[in-house]
Amino acid sequence: MIKIEKLTKKFGDFCAVDNLSLNIKQGEFYCLLGPNGAGKTTTLKMIAGLMRPSAGEVLLGGIDIAKDHLAAKKLLGFIPDTPFLYDNLTAQEFIEFVADIFDVEKAHCNKIADQYFALFGIEEYRNALIKELSHGTRQKIVYISNFIHSPSVYLIDEPLVGLDPKSIHLLKNILRDEAKRGRTILMCTHILSLAEELTDRVGILHEGKLIAQGTLNELREKAAEKSLEDIFLKLTCESH
Repeated sequence: MIKIEKLTKKFGDFCAVDNLSLNIKQGEFYCLLGPNGAGKTTTLKMIAGLMRPSAGEVLLGGIDIAKDHLAAKKLLGFIPDTPFLYDNLTAQEFIEFVADIFDVEKAHCNKIADQYFALFGIEEYRNALIKELSHGTRQKIVYISNFIHSPSVYLIDEPLVGLDPKSIHLLKNILRDEAKRGRTILMCTHILSLAEELTDRVGILHEGKLIAQGTLNELREKAAEKSLEDIFLKLTCESH
């Protein structure tokens, strides 16, 4: 569902992502790990079509995002670490705005919105201006706006930023269910326990290069370590 080939991004002489290739199947929950500056967010932005690569290609569901970006982006849900919303819209208006972009019928939009506003316990903020909302509530609005159009692919950068423990527990269950339903999830996080708990495969980026990938058992074998934390530290130190 997500296929990237020899993806490269340079900023002047600095290479943020270096010849990266990934093949993530439909229904797979894949986690991309790496130290600060490893190229994770840059990779997600290129896959989402928000940043043009210096070289390489991105295919979503077999569609080249550089050649048919509208068709590719219709498959996509993107949750950044810092949510961008329009401050002078209400939460409900923002959800409806996103639904209109993806041609979601109003009745379906309202049905899904009702479900998730109740699930996240934020019905009271439905008609509040976004600029009045906390970071955590804004993050929940971003998730709801993605669930509205049922994307085939989720790109998630630091999924738990600003969320309380109850919302974290709820969101983990939602994401598990989405993967079981055949949605493909590519997540970047610094929370290694989250990667251990949720993902099918893990890739480790270091200085823009993919230095290891596989299931947890495969990575344990490769690094001769048991915990993902020890695996991560060993492989990134060896690479450095």
